Amino acid sequence: MPKARFRRTRRQLTSSRVWRTRLVFWFGAVLVGLAATALAIGSDHAGQIFSQVLETSPYIPVVLTPMGLVLITWITRRFVPAAKGSGIPQVIASLQMKHDSDKRKILSLRIAISKGLLVMLGILSGASIGREGPTVHIAAAIAYAVSRFARFPLHDIGRGLIIAGSAAGLAAAFNTPLAGIVFVIEEVRRSYEKNTSGTILTAVIIAGMTALAIQGNYNYFGTVTAKLELSQAVGVVIVCGIIGGLAGGLFGAVLLKGARKLTGFRNTRPYLLAVICGLSLAAIGLASGGLTYGTGYEEAQHLINGGESNGFTYALMKLSATVISYWSGIPGGIFAPSLSVGAGLGAGIAEWFPTVPAAAIVLLGMVAYFTGVVQTPITAVVIIMEMTADQSLLLPLMATALIAEGISKLINPHSIYRYLAMDFMKDVHREKFHEDPGKEK
Repeated sequence: MPKARFRRTRRQLTSSRVWRTRLVFWFGAVLVGLAATALAIGSDHAGQIFSQVLETSPYIPVVLTPMGLVLITWITRRFVPAAKGSGIPQVIASLQMKHDSDKRKILSLRIAISKGLLVMLGILSGASIGREGPTVHIAAAIAYAVSRFARFPLHDIGRGLIIAGSAAGLAAAFNTPLAGIVFVIEEVRRSYEKNTSGTILTAVIIAGMTALAIQGNYNYFGTVTAKLELSQAVGVVIVCGIIGGLAGGLFGAVLLKGARKLTGFRNTRPYLLAVICGLSLAAIGLASGGLTYGTGYEEAQHLINGGESNGFTYALMKLSATVISYWSGIPGGIFAPSLSVGAGLGAGIAEWFPTVPAAAIVLLGMVAYFTGVVQTPITAVVIIMEMTADQSLLLPLMATALIAEGISKLINPHSIYRYLAMDFMKDVHREKFHEDPGKEK
């Protein structure tokens, strides 16, 4: 037995085919890191340009935002219909597809490139969208595409590469390697298989190192030091967990039901819907003083650092803007906007507990709302700790996330991404039936 293992190991170390496969996969992981970095830099620049435009006149979005959404809708429908929405539902759906031809329609390099450009255009137009979900889609597409250049095992082609790319994309987008791994275990691939562990870890490490080499070692929200005494933590944890879970669950329910009811209208009058959504986003932006546009990163960081808050007003407005942006059907994620809404909820709750450090409550609000939306409590805790380089709130964060998950599941038994993936699969099936009615039989 030891001799057989030794011979097998020696063959793997000396085989040119095995090394070619490894090099191609490692090259794909580098591309994931480069793509995540490019989208991060491009999105930041797009947000800065929009902010400069906003400084010229707060009324410019009344024209710019509807026009931008119409243009994005036309490009998406005309050239890359699979690029719409977050991208995580598409990745989850691709794992359920048996035929490579179906996967390629969702995970092609054309979709990946287009999605990145359209997300930047969406931020430039003032939509309330994030880049992290699209980065997962782009990364999975890149990882899957490299299978054409090397003879990967069938298991890796079918699932492992997609899962690894998803983890690497999220890790590189947030600079949170652990969160990337945990997220694919909790959400993208709930029935985690040990055979993919090495592939995932390798992809995350290489993609993360590539992103770090370009952007430098940074924390998404900077370094935060926030502590809670046990006597303070109990009440705050319960309140944040309940409110965050309730708000996150309601967000998911409203987003899903609205998207389903708007399906017919979106298919028949997509550009009118884009105009309505664009005008609605501009109206909310005007009412909020320009705070609800874009990813919400700066607003969340402002609240974490103890900046002024306007109670729950910002959270409600940002939540509304994010729902409307998703209803429009343009490519864009909900990760960053959800963290921003959670920060707003935490800031509002902090006013009820004046003796408790506000930064701590803001972080609890973020983990509660994010968990309520996505229903991945471990990912939520890990992502907040990695983005702030703070482990002092580990137990309160975990308790808050568990409460929020329980409350959210009373409203949505399954995560929002699962529902969206099912809707996406229905759309794919409907399109295939229209192309060839005989397949229905």
